[in-house]
Amino acid sequence: MTSTPLPGHPTPEASRRYLPWIVAVAAVVVIVDQLTKWWAESTLSDGRAIPVIGEFLQWRLVYNPGAAFGIGGQFTWILTVLAAAAVLGLCIFATRVFNPFWALGVAVLLGGAISHLGDRVFRTPGFARGHVVDFIDYNGFFVGNVADIALVGGAGLLIVLTLVGIDARSRVDADDRGGEPRAS
Repeated sequence: MTSTPLPGHPTPEASRRYLPWIVAVAAVVVIVDQLTKWWAESTLSDGRAIPVIGEFLQWRLVYNPGAAFGIGGQFTWILTVLAAAAVLGLCIFATRVFNPFWALGVAVLLGGAISHLGDRVFRTPGFARGHVVDFIDYNGFFVGNVADIALVGGAGLLIVLTLVGIDARSRVDADDRGGEPRAS
């Protein structure tokens, strides 16, 4: 016997509807990030900067042992543990998302976190001490990569959704009257 959920309460099936999309979007982020890092390493290895929009935006290869702005470079293994915890937490949270906008935010965050974790685990100088490949130089202020863009964009989206009151558990279903989506 199957119980009927209370109105406004999501079912496990509602979460499963978004899970494949979360995995697919996260995989695309990882692939794009890793391909662009491969491009940067094969193209920018001579140490020069290539202007894209003058000096405001340039391609410049940097290996970052730390977090944003190179902070914590001597604690790379701790950053690896934090990245693994973030990936695990996002994977668990992804199974509890019932809203397509939240699913998108979680997916790009997950993709960025997985890609950074991969750098930490598999890149030189060694396991759990790997340096992240950065190559997008923002006017000398910050050098990042596609995973950084995904992390900032995903976090920004989730912050906006929270501020406007859209909950990760709010469903968007087809209305019985005309098939128009509605938030519940």
